[in-house]
This record gives sequence, C-alpha cells and structure tokens, in this order.
Amino acid sequence: MRMRGRIFGWGMSVLLVLFIFGGFAPAARAQRYYVYIGTYTEHGSEGIYVCDFDAATGKLGAPMLAAKSVQPSFLAVSPDRKFMYAVNEADTFNGQPGGGVSAYAIDFTTGRLNLLNAVSSRGGGPAFIALDKTGHFALVANYDGGSVAVFRLGADGKIGESTGFAQHAGSSVNHERQEAPHAHAVAMSPDNRFAIVADLGLDQLLVYPFDATNGTLGSARVVKTAPSAGPRHLVFSASGNFLYVVNELASTVTAYSWDAARGEMTPVQTISTGPAGPQNTAGEVLFDPAGKFLYVSNRGGENSIAVFRVDVGKGTLRRIESVPTNGQTPRNFAFDPLGRWLLVGNQDSKTVYTFKVAKHSGRLKQAGPPVAIDSPAMVDFVTLPTTFGPIIDEGLHKKN
Repeated sequence: MRMRGRIFGWGMSVLLVLFIFGGFAPAARAQRYYVYIGTYTEHGSEGIYVCDFDAATGKLGAPMLAAKSVQPSFLAVSPDRKFMYAVNEADTFNGQPGGGVSAYAIDFTTGRLNLLNAVSSRGGGPAFIALDKTGHFALVANYDGGSVAVFRLGADGKIGESTGFAQHAGSSVNHERQEAPHAHAVAMSPDNRFAIVADLGLDQLLVYPFDATNGTLGSARVVKTAPSAGPRHLVFSASGNFLYVVNELASTVTAYSWDAARGEMTPVQTISTGPAGPQNTAGEVLFDPAGKFLYVSNRGGENSIAVFRVDVGKGTLRRIESVPTNGQTPRNFAFDPLGRWLLVGNQDSKTVYTFKVAKHSGRLKQAGPPVAIDSPAMVDFVTLPTTFGPIIDEGLHKKN
C-alpha cells in the first residue's frame, strides 16, 4: 500500500508538471498595447489618436480620436502609466500668447484621454516634454520661445505651478534656422541630477543642475557643438556613461562621454546619419530597449532610418544600414517595450509604418501595410494592464 501511494503521488506530480508547462496549460494572453500618436492639426487632424497594437503580430489597428487638442506634437507618459502629457506647439493657446501643456488621464477600457487641465508652456512653440525620474515634474522645451520651463505634477495627474524657468539668448551661423535660441529637447541624467537641453538655434547643449525636490534649475554649463550642427534630440546609453545627440542641420550624431559626478560631457565621435545638405535633416534618435543599437531618422533626403551598432565600452558607433521609411519626413519613431517592432510616423505622407526588428543584428524589415493618419508627429506605446484587452468601445472615438 505504501508503494502504491508513492507511485500514485509521483504520477500526480508528473501530470501537474505537464499541465503547467505542457500543452494542458491555459494559453498565456499576448501582451497588448495602446499606441498614441501626437499630430499637427493644420491639415485635418483633430488631436491625439490611439491605436490598438498586437505585440504578437505587429498589427497596428485603425487610429481613433483619443482627445481633441491643438498641435499636440509631443507626448510623455507618467511612470505609473495613468497619465499622459502633451505639448501644444502653438504661438497662442487658450487665447494667450505662447504654447500650452495639457494633462490627461488614460482610460484603459476605451483608450480615451480625459483632459485634466492645461496651462501655458511659458513660451512659444513648445516642441518637447520630458518627465524627471520621479515623475513629479515635467520639463518643456519651448522651440520658438528659446526657453525651458519646469512644472510640478500633482498626484491627481494635473499640472501645477511652474517651479523653474530658463530663457536662452543668442544665435548661431545659419541665419535662416539659427537667428535666435531654439530649445528643442530635454534629457534627464540617469541619476536625475541634471537636465541637458539641446538648443538648435545656439549650437549648444546646456547642462542644468536639477533640484528634484523643488523642481528648480541651477546655472547651466554650456557645451558648444560644431557650428551649424543644430543639436535637436538626445538620449543616454543604457549604462548612463554616454550621451548621443542628433544634429538636425548637419545630419550627424555625436557621442559624448558622460561624467555623472561632475555633470560634464566630452565628445567621443561624430558620424553621419545620412546624405549631407539642406535637403536632408536628421530627426529622432533612440536606442532599442536592449541598448545595443542606435536608430536615427533622416527626413527629406533619404527619408530613412539609419541603424548603428554601439560599442558599449567605447561609446562609438558603426553604421549598419539605412532603411527607407516608405514615406516623406519620418519625424518620429518608437519601439514596442520588447523591442520587436518599430513604428515610424511619416509626417508629410500621412502614414505610420511597422517594421520588424531583428534581435541580433538590429536590422529592420517592413511588416504589414501602413496606417493612414494626418501629420503624425509623435508615436508612443502604453502597456495595457493584463486585465484589459484591445479597444472595445470604438463608439467613443472618431476615426481619422
């Protein structure tokens, strides 16, 4: 009897293992995402759109209006994924001079963005918004205004008072594009102690000490780029030892070593992103989620995504390929959180394309037909909680 009991117990254990790890186990639900697309609203777009995205197939659903808004060109999501923030890239907002910043609550059931509040960006043409590492402050780059503003974010997601502000001054050598300061983007250092601002109009990177308790900016250390480089966007490596800056006017990307203790940066390498000349301007710069490859968009000339392999020890780049985006002016692109798919928004041809990312080589291959949407300016993924599936209440949205 004792032997039979042992055999019975062993047999049940085997069945349990087969049930959990074998074909008897319930199929795991594929991860799904919302993809939010910020747009320019001069040509028919109405604001921020949302698409359902299937991570298993790379299929991007039809865009539906998530929130009406004026010129919501750049987006940022809170660390807890409850709230979304958008700049309103305009010269007047709510009847007042300057652009705006809007806060939304994300409705995971429908994809709708519910407006919480909106405030002045404290400058014209805000083109970029970033949250500090705590998620308690938003930093906005006012392109036309040539300034940077900091705003406190409440626990309820609303934008509070402005806690910091820095006005840039001066110009550079390109009289058409650099006649005045044009703050274009902000990157927070990995330790949250510095805010690095790329100013295209000044050919400068300004390193501001950042007080994460009060949301204030200290006196900036200025790092000059090459004349007429036009620094646009910037991103830190996964290690935090290097910072990569895409130079819009020169169509180059520069790697800088980063001294975290001192907040100092030293150029390591500058490499071309695409064909030089006024027909081509570099746009976005991003790492894949694994931090092995760097990607840069070229607009106007190649209309492509350039792919670079990164030497993680030296910080240097080696160009692998340049892939056409099948459209005009690839302003922005984004990876899904697992790094298997890349979505590219072609602003002037009004399309969003999906590319499959090769895990080991970083190379891109088009996957599926494009999705049509007016003037896409920003693409952003939001991971859905496992209790939610695809967008289920399409009646709440207006299709583009």
